[in-house]
Amino acid sequence: MTTYRQPGLVLTDHRFPVPLDHARPDGERIEVFGREVVAADKDRSGREKLPWLVYLEGGPGFGARRFIGPQAWLGRAVKEFRVLLLDQRGTGRSTPANRQTLPLRGGPAEQAEYLAHFRADSIVKDCELIRRRLTDGAPWTVLGQSFGGFCATHYLSTAPEGLERVLVTGGLPSLYATADEVYRAAYPRIRRKNEAHFARHPQDAERVNAIAAHLIDHEVTLPGGGLLTVEAFQSLGILLGSGDGTHQLHLLLEGAFVPTPGGPALSDAFLEQVQAHLSYAGHPLYAVLHEAIYAQGQGPTDWAAERVRAEHPEFDARTALAEGAPLLFTGETVHPWHFTTDPALRPLRETAELLAARTDWEPLYDPERLAANQVPVAAAVYQDDMYVDTAHSLETARAVRGLRTWVTDEFEHDGVRAGGPRVLDRLLSLARSEI
Repeated sequence: MTTYRQPGLVLTDHRFPVPLDHARPDGERIEVFGREVVAADKDRSGREKLPWLVYLEGGPGFGARRFIGPQAWLGRAVKEFRVLLLDQRGTGRSTPANRQTLPLRGGPAEQAEYLAHFRADSIVKDCELIRRRLTDGAPWTVLGQSFGGFCATHYLSTAPEGLERVLVTGGLPSLYATADEVYRAAYPRIRRKNEAHFARHPQDAERVNAIAAHLIDHEVTLPGGGLLTVEAFQSLGILLGSGDGTHQLHLLLEGAFVPTPGGPALSDAFLEQVQAHLSYAGHPLYAVLHEAIYAQGQGPTDWAAERVRAEHPEFDARTALAEGAPLLFTGETVHPWHFTTDPALRPLRETAELLAARTDWEPLYDPERLAANQVPVAAAVYQDDMYVDTAHSLETARAVRGLRTWVTDEFEHDGVRAGGPRVLDRLLSLARSEI
């Protein structure tokens, strides 16, 4: 362990060996990294007296956020908890899984088999091993953001004895929906986010169509070697699911073109910013396992977002340009072409295909156990959340005994970041029946 300080905080880095396959506890082991965070004044008065809160980041494929000091929700949490910021397996400083490391497993078939152990079920089993090591068996509080809420729901289904309470922000999953059903609910929301963006920034419609036309007529390479196709450009719509995303997108678009001797061209500055938003180099599992988080033995996911997109011709760029309609951005969707356009994903294309074809995924949720739940649970559900369907979340909320919801349109999907102290305070009060 390594301990060090930031303003107002004492941090201790932990590394936990865990089985790759929890069904084979004596088999291969990987490493999971966690960063313990305690308020400096609490550390001096005895951190051992503080209850634990483990934070599960959204994703899949993202390590826990790196804070500098008591920022966002963390400042509220350390007032009463020892916080563990957990890098879920394969992310952050946990044993990495990416284009550089996965060939150590062998070919695509071996890589796909390895990555089948990186869903919520394995993450929760990791948490239980870590909890018993850190808390001497005492239950802890889980804070799950987005996909972290999916993991927390699985936790309630399989190991509620490890939980003091559960707090979910923008992450109550459907207990039953297939990947196809998830995306059939998603595309109309994505369209509404587009309409709201163009209503706020009407000048962007012309800019977006000009960029799309340029990309159809020219092959454009990003600074890191990625291809900026028109479909890749449309995926910048992922920004529209965050509180300031519409403003970020508007500012990005306004500097797209510069004059050159050969005519207008997309500027280096624009392409650099686009690459920062679109590259999966830092979180490849987000793309590789994205649809697998919805798979529960109901058949293959088989690139559901791509197939369902075909049911919504309004998202076709060439049709929009031909009809003079504003080009629509897409959102939190992963497509086969991502594994052609992005250098971080190209070597994983066949691996991703095998995972998309897999049919033996285990169920992730136990409706009967959730209906008998006795763990206090509170969830922030964001009205018209672009990433997680509100109707699905509320259906699940009704299915989990004792779960209390805070339904709000004050925040987008990133409410725990944008309004962290207030969001966390509200959920703690709900879970404790203080309000």
